[in-house]
Amino acid sequence: MSSFNRRTLLMLPLALAACGFSPVYAPGGNGDVLDGKIEVSAPDSPNTYLLVRNLEGNLGRAANPEYKLNVSLSTRTQGQAITADNSILRYAIVGRVNYALIRVATGDVMSSGDVSNFVGYSATGSTVETLASEKDANKRLMVILADQLTTELYSLPDLTT
Repeated sequence: MSSFNRRTLLMLPLALAACGFSPVYAPGGNGDVLDGKIEVSAPDSPNTYLLVRNLEGNLGRAANPEYKLNVSLSTRTQGQAITADNSILRYAIVGRVNYALIRVATGDVMSSGDVSNFVGYSATGSTVETLASEKDANKRLMVILADQLTTELYSLPDLTT
């Protein structure tokens, strides 16, 4: 006997509508409201440049910004796999972005908070391989943080008010 019930499937859209669910990219949704309307603060480091580039890729570049997104990035590197002779074979880069979304017209802070994540890379190869792995890990971390921040912005309560 299958536990699948067609009535449940038919009732799902009604349940989602009743809980206030609305698609992000629907007309009037936050994806539509924020697309091309956020100016991200200027980068001040190579990692911040990558973060801003990814945010602009997700949110669109603002010609006439309605919002300003101030971001502050911090990263730290931690040894993960340490041998008995104190050699580090694997590192983790932990990143945190503090942000504030400000409405340009009024100066009101619409939202603020932080997102954080980490990536790892291996240090078992040559110096060149390790440096390339670290650079790639930083790029991956900036993509992850930009995606997390974009998701946070899209999930904000209605910004049209």
